[in-house]
Amino acid sequence: MNKVFIYSGVYILGVIISAFAQILLKKSANIERESKIKEYLNFKTMFAYGIFFGATLCTVISYQYVPLSMGPILGTTEYIFVAVLSYLLLKEKISKKKLIGLITIILGVLIFSI
Repeated sequence: MNKVFIYSGVYILGVIISAFAQILLKKSANIERESKIKEYLNFKTMFAYGIFFGATLCTVISYQYVPLSMGPILGTTEYIFVAVLSYLLLKEKISKKKLIGLITIILGVLIFSI
């Protein structure tokens, strides 16, 4: 199997991990805390930033074989994952404008990959 294909999967895995971290940060931000310092130094927030670190490692590892020009294209898929996870986990609505934007991203990724 082609290494670019495999490492593109690693890149996408990092994007999905990052999307989960963003959802976790949003959930943590919705909790009222006594002080500003506790907003940043709590388990959910610290864990989410640890997840971001893991996502960054996936990106760095994948760039061994994924062309640099392909990275931003794969990175835009994060918008899709965040929107879907927000809908599923946070019960947020997907507006018509957002849906049009997500379809545009999907078409752009498909056109680039052809």
